[in-house]
Amino acid sequence: MANTTSAKKATRKIARRTAVNKARRSRVRSFVRKVEEAIASGDQAAAAAALKAAQPELMRAATKGVLHANTASRKVSRLAQRVKGLSV
Repeated sequence: MANTTSAKKATRKIARRTAVNKARRSRVRSFVRKVEEAIASGDQAAAAAALKAAQPELMRAATKGVLHANTASRKVSRLAQRVKGLSV
């Protein structure tokens, strides 16, 4: 258990940040899941729309430090590739 005042404050800050980051991560996963479901259904228009909504969420998560920038870029790239593959 934290003893000093500064350690107690740090614990409170960490708890707040953890809650915010958890919410952001959950939000990103929801957007990505919508793209995955649209791809699975084979509806290219819905998949493209879902990807367009998911891309800014992924990049925002990278900006806020929830995801690494390369991870977000990789996810966007792979999803875009799969959405593009539906048209063929």
